[in-house]
Amino acid sequence: MDFSAVTKPVERLLATAQNGLEVLRYGGLETGSVPSPFQIIQSVPMYRLRRYFPPDVRPGAQDPRPPVLMVHPMMMSADMWDVTRDDGAVGILNAAGIDPWVIDFGSPDKVEGGMQRNLADHVVALSEAIDIVKEVTGRDVHLAGYSQGGMFAYQAAAYRRSKDLASIIAFGSPVDTLAALPMNLPAGVAAGAADFMADHVFSRIDIPGWLARTGFQMLDPIKTAQSRLDFLRQLHDREALLPREQQRRFLSSEGWIAWSGPAISELLKQFIAHNRMITGGFSIHGDLVTLSDIDCPILAVIGEVDDIGQPAAVRGIKRASPDADVYEYLIRAGHFGLVVGSKASTQTWPTVAQWVKWLGGEQMPDGVVPMGSQPADHPEGGVSFSTRVTHGATAATEMAFGVARSAADALVAANKNARTLVIETARTLPRLARLGQVNDHTRISLGRIMSEQARSAPNGEALLFDGRVHTYEAVDRRINNVVHGLIDVGVRQGARVGVLMDTRPSALVAIAALSRLGAVAVLLPEADLAKAARLGGVAEIIADPSHLDMARKLDTRVLVLGGGESRDLDLPEDADVIDMEKIDPDVVELPGWYRPNPGLARDLAFVAFSEVGGELVARQITNFRWALSAFGTASAANLGRGDTVYCLTPLHHQSGLLVSLGGAVVGGSRIALSRGLQPDRFLQEIRQYGVTVVSYTWAMLREVIDDPSFSLTGSHPVRLFIGSGMPAGLWKRVVDVFEPAQVVEFFATTDGQAVLANVSGAKIGSKGRPLPGSGTVELAAYDADDDLILEDEQGFVRKAEANEVGVLLAHPRGPVDPTAVVKRGVFAPADTWVSTEFLFRRDEDGDYWLVDNRGAVIRTARGPVFATSVNDAVGRLDAVDMSVTYGVEEAGRQLAVTALALRPGGSVPTADLSHALEDLAAGNPPDVVHVVADMELGASYRPLVAPLRAAGIPKPGRRNCWYFDPDTGTYKKLTAASRAELVAGGADDEPDAE
Repeated sequence: MDFSAVTKPVERLLATAQNGLEVLRYGGLETGSVPSPFQIIQSVPMYRLRRYFPPDVRPGAQDPRPPVLMVHPMMMSADMWDVTRDDGAVGILNAAGIDPWVIDFGSPDKVEGGMQRNLADHVVALSEAIDIVKEVTGRDVHLAGYSQGGMFAYQAAAYRRSKDLASIIAFGSPVDTLAALPMNLPAGVAAGAADFMADHVFSRIDIPGWLARTGFQMLDPIKTAQSRLDFLRQLHDREALLPREQQRRFLSSEGWIAWSGPAISELLKQFIAHNRMITGGFSIHGDLVTLSDIDCPILAVIGEVDDIGQPAAVRGIKRASPDADVYEYLIRAGHFGLVVGSKASTQTWPTVAQWVKWLGGEQMPDGVVPMGSQPADHPEGGVSFSTRVTHGATAATEMAFGVARSAADALVAANKNARTLVIETARTLPRLARLGQVNDHTRISLGRIMSEQARSAPNGEALLFDGRVHTYEAVDRRINNVVHGLIDVGVRQGARVGVLMDTRPSALVAIAALSRLGAVAVLLPEADLAKAARLGGVAEIIADPSHLDMARKLDTRVLVLGGGESRDLDLPEDADVIDMEKIDPDVVELPGWYRPNPGLARDLAFVAFSEVGGELVARQITNFRWALSAFGTASAANLGRGDTVYCLTPLHHQSGLLVSLGGAVVGGSRIALSRGLQPDRFLQEIRQYGVTVVSYTWAMLREVIDDPSFSLTGSHPVRLFIGSGMPAGLWKRVVDVFEPAQVVEFFATTDGQAVLANVSGAKIGSKGRPLPGSGTVELAAYDADDDLILEDEQGFVRKAEANEVGVLLAHPRGPVDPTAVVKRGVFAPADTWVSTEFLFRRDEDGDYWLVDNRGAVIRTARGPVFATSVNDAVGRLDAVDMSVTYGVEEAGRQLAVTALALRPGGSVPTADLSHALEDLAAGNPPDVVHVVADMELGASYRPLVAPLRAAGIPKPGRRNCWYFDPDTGTYKKLTAASRAELVAGGADDEPDAE
């Protein structure tokens, strides 16, 4: 029986509810889109100057492109030029070979003194920005402005008498404002009303952003209603809404900013009441200016049905600037449609790009014609009544047909989102349910899970290596054979056995065999091997032939397993080495004590190693800790049998063992192993193996995408990158390069009491939220100056507020690490919590952001500096490849230093650096920032701090180096004198500000 007539409307209703909740919670649908990259070249209180897609600055790297400086109107955010990256102004111009710049006046209600700005302040600021663009690029500037931004462009051009301007491009910018007013208001009435409002209303009040938005929408109520109804009737169809979601959110909420009262008053008085754009004589800080001083080419983009910048008003520029060559480009669009939307992306911006090229000697763009002479009177008037009625009626008719069509489609449309939700839930819930049932006495281990997979899918593909496939049955048989060999050489349950092997199938088999036996696998790194073996308490070591010589240097027995191409070990007779491959598993008699997979959740399963403060530290991992990460990863990444997980992370690293290997085993996914991280091999293997999920640790993927030989052409199968520690800047680049793949970033303490995951990937740099099935976490309020956890008036620990720095505490579930910091009576009498000793902040949405390690906070004279917060902030600069923040002691006090490694050809302007660090989410900016040639990485691809710290305070030299000036709150170039003052502790002589 076909139930589709019932199920499909239900599916549609579920999708509508799901998408509707997302809109209510976040203000719209999460599109995953990211803004176009830009540098801030200049930052002053009045404006910030952005340069999009900054070029390679190396000599001879790229010929300078013609610059276009875009100006937004006062009531609209500067982000209007980049509403959508692919179809926005800056993206299209950049693709056409233009150098896009944007002046951002900011939101005046969020800037000190912003609500006292007047029009002249904007014009003078724009003139200064033109000088900067000219200085940086060495070329004359094309000035482009939308609506009032175009009026600013005209006024700035007149103010500077067209100096350094190649042309002006204005979109719907009225010049003869009284020629055609919105809604055909009579000129006499409008002029009188404008004069009155300027003197008696806006001299006392400002216009907030929400009111500017409402006023704009009321000018075209039919279009506004149509857009909202279209959105509601398509709310079930996420794929249909996403292409226009950024534009909808921009117009409905995000794109509107406040108007300052003085600026509105001056606009009304000078350019409406007195119409001085056409008559001349408007004042810029006391200087009288006229548009007749403009003599550079002008292109006016005119909307046929624009009721704000009506054609008659826009064409006034021909009469106002008689010495300029004035052209027009007519497009059938409304006011906002001139610069954003489908017509703008297919008509406006390609025409603008060709206009710029035409002035450089290429072909004239189609549709651009010389503007005819305009009479002094206004016979043309505004948009005709018949045109407005026709346009409105057409829109209303389309809306009515759309409603009817959507009602019919509701009976037959399939809902992909609802089906996907059901499938993912069916896959994830059993894993979480099993994890929720785990207690201290539950039998669970890596060996046990691999046995289960072999029973459920014996012919399923388990391992991929060197172009070969190994089934679960074959892998399970190999594991059992190795267990027999271990028993034969005397390894028993609970023994600690070192594993020193390359990331190959034999290494995975050795680790799984130790788990099945109930022994402890001590995962030895090559660096500092002797100390690791001592800390791990190993009695013998399993090694592959390539590590045999290294293992023999230790005073332990060596068991050789696997071996690649050569099995000739060529050992002396007295060598304490056993070749496991020569043991016949079929003749080994199993002892009575052996039970496969005896490990309980509380039992120690692995010992891994990490560095803390330059010292090697052993990390004990129980079966519960492994299961928590493995099941959590499989659930968060939605891993299944259709996935192939590319294990780039070494198995001796916790991330490789817990996240990539663990998640793949639990998910039943194929595990692809590689001989090493090489860009050419990376691309070849992800396509050869059909890799859908790539594991990483720290800056590992930098080695791939920054390699000169790396070139990703065509499609790729990768959907996710999973791991931990990826820098924010690298995260952005990985998502851009491997679009539409996403990054799932994990954070987990060694004991597994706290596990966080950024599953959506929407907030780059965030550690996300607690994984379902993991323990409860909370943030304890923290005083970084005194290194104290704060209490409330009852003596309990106070919970940190939103965006307040706190110590991450975990409510223990399962066995507690004996080395953990355990606290009782924290939030309630007799409760128990484990301190992770990591500092976090939690934003308003409940997402956690790592701030620093409690023991690594740099306490300077200005206050605490949190290294991770600083690194995240500077890492978002497009030119920055990696960053490290560390403390240096000078003159008995701590100074915070940040080292930057730049991408090839990248540069960091001082203003860009100051802007990145001026409003840190937590803590203070560093005392010194400097550029280094490169950064040394550890075995886990984490930048090494010790060599940088040993170098002390950097010296002024060829590479950029800045110091923080507390008086101005900005960074300045480090000189020999300023460095001497820092080193001598000159700041300590200043009195404390009370």
